[in-house]
Amino acid sequence: MALTEVSDVVCEACGGSGWLAVDGVNDQVRPCSCRRRRSVSRLLEEASIPVRYEHCRLGNFKPGHDSAGGHQLVRALSLCGQYVKTFAAENGPGFRDTGLLLTGPPGVGKTHLAVAVLHDLIVDYRARGLFVDFTSLTHELQSALDRPGAKTSALITPLERAEVLVLDELGSLKLNSWTRDILYNLVNGRYRRRRPTLFTTNYRLEEEGSRSEQSLDRGPDLERLGLLSSRIPPMLVSRLYEMAQPIVLDAVSDYRRDVHALQHRV
Repeated sequence: MALTEVSDVVCEACGGSGWLAVDGVNDQVRPCSCRRRRSVSRLLEEASIPVRYEHCRLGNFKPGHDSAGGHQLVRALSLCGQYVKTFAAENGPGFRDTGLLLTGPPGVGKTHLAVAVLHDLIVDYRARGLFVDFTSLTHELQSALDRPGAKTSALITPLERAEVLVLDELGSLKLNSWTRDILYNLVNGRYRRRRPTLFTTNYRLEEEGSRSEQSLDRGPDLERLGLLSSRIPPMLVSRLYEMAQPIVLDAVSDYRRDVHALQHRV
């Protein structure tokens, strides 16, 4: 996982941000001409999209139409396409500050959709994006903790500053208090910077019929129920509602399992 920022020559006009202040208008910006000069191939390379997912596009996502799961996938594909189309902020220049949160069991297409959206945002808007796997990030953070003098800023700063971040498999590992604090600071830092984040997770945001935050006193029961609040700080779960639009894929079967079952049939 190469968590490095794009190393293009820094633009003298915008300082590398890709935006210029609008004269006479407070808190308004416009795209710098250097944004269109950014190399798409280089941006895609530096987004650190895993080889397994490099092919993922909205156009080659196959939702199916014959079940409740198929309807969920059709809706998810539509919402992701709409997100790309409306990525430019509605009120003035700049990008929207909210992301997407794809939830559902393994193998339903969450990562495919997130990578496809990231790809299109890079191609269409020259956005500086990054893909990071939650498990890999957690292992790297824990490894840094074991190295005397090691700093986590080299891992976290590029994630905080990326114009678009995919945080894949959120909650896949339980965190110790140290990594939990770092994750909170990362997500909260992107929230404060108003940077859009695309999350995927195998865990549910809510219990049926109630908000998960309303059941936090049940302790271990939360993990049995498959709730995200059993894996990451409840404060973060609450923050996610404001940071990202949930897209639920809980009625979809495991695509990888179904496909491989057919491949191995004799």
